[in-house]
Amino acid sequence: MIKVGDSLPAVTLQEYSEVEGDGCSLGPNLVDVRQAATGKTIALFAVPGAFTPTCSAKHLPGYVQKAAELHAAGVDEIWCLSVNDAFVMGAWARDQQTAGKVRLLADGDAAFAKAAGLTLDLTGKGMGLRSCRYSMLVKDGKVATLNVEAPGKFEVSDAQTLLAQVAG
Repeated sequence: MIKVGDSLPAVTLQEYSEVEGDGCSLGPNLVDVRQAATGKTIALFAVPGAFTPTCSAKHLPGYVQKAAELHAAGVDEIWCLSVNDAFVMGAWARDQQTAGKVRLLADGDAAFAKAAGLTLDLTGKGMGLRSCRYSMLVKDGKVATLNVEAPGKFEVSDAQTLLAQVAG
């Protein structure tokens, strides 16, 4: 499992863009994780699935609500990762009104989750291989803090906990 001090995995994620601008085309765009994290402080969190109950009712909304406070504390970007495709993540971003607050990044084939050692096997529940629920503070591509939830829990990866770690 990835740990404090480790570099983020060298993988490529996808991000759905609604509008063209800043060199981004409409539709899914590739995001090189290491390149995108270089020189930035990132509040990164992962969820088992877009549109799932805890993820949609608590986890993502908490980061949307705390976005201004996280930015004021020194976070450059907030990333939400999930083992879903870019189209699902784009629809979830619209539904949750994340524009300008949280980047929803698709880890469609679980490359990031596997490389980080943070997978969750939900095959018996019809969801296949997913990401564990966790949060991390990333500074210049390296993990500064890591908060991994026990299966089925939502106690340490919330926005308020990560905000306290950023500010502390």
